[in-house]
Amino acid sequence: MFSLTPVVRNLLILNVAFFLVDIYVINLTPGFALRSFMSPAFMPYQFVTYMFLHGNFGHLLSNMFGLFIFGPLLERVWGPKRFVFFYFFTGIGAGLLFSGINYFEISQLREAAQTYTAYPTPDGLIDFLSQHAKGFYQANLDFVNQFEENPTNPTYIKDSVDFVNALYQREVNIPMVGASGAIFGILMAFGLLFPNTELFLLFFPFPIKAKYFVTFYGLYELYAGIQNAQSDNVAHFAHLGGMLFAFIILQYWNSQSKKFY
Repeated sequence: MFSLTPVVRNLLILNVAFFLVDIYVINLTPGFALRSFMSPAFMPYQFVTYMFLHGNFGHLLSNMFGLFIFGPLLERVWGPKRFVFFYFFTGIGAGLLFSGINYFEISQLREAAQTYTAYPTPDGLIDFLSQHAKGFYQANLDFVNQFEENPTNPTYIKDSVDFVNALYQREVNIPMVGASGAIFGILMAFGLLFPNTELFLLFFPFPIKAKYFVTFYGLYELYAGIQNAQSDNVAHFAHLGGMLFAFIILQYWNSQSKKFY
């Protein structure tokens, strides 16, 4: 019979408890989700607290399922203290990588918004939307067409500037939540420590070795992160960050002991 280890059990309880408090008692997201470095709501402690918040039940279930399946074996191999360190190291590392890339993207968006605000024109608005907000172009096509027909109309100019600035404010204040970074770190560690273990997955009709599953999943996350689809609200670079920091700490631990643990 499958048995939970102490740290995994406590992490499951904490994540479920925070989810229930967030949904039914008080909204924790405004203060404890991870914000952009450029957001006035950013606080350093959010690199820890964001790991215990989830967007919905499905988000929570998928992360806790990964922790439930892969976490206990790693805790038995490493012991509770090292497992706790690994969990927070990869989770915080995931937040750092995500925040670094987010800072680069938001900086570009802010510069584009400032440029447009200084020189608002229909062509400038089209360029801004096509480069930074493709998903909003079709939704605002009527306004763009009317602005093109009345390029000197002060109302259209003001509305376009307000729209661009509102879009920037929206992007800079989008919160990031979830234990996914730490879970992907656990998945990476499992693939490295037990590479030939065969996994039976619901969406695969045949067993796949852990090393191949981790490799394919990592490549998919990299592809999805680079694509950066407007409708995609998954923090793919946080997932990659968890895997990257897992690889780093495993390599360091391995260099300290031939047996690794």
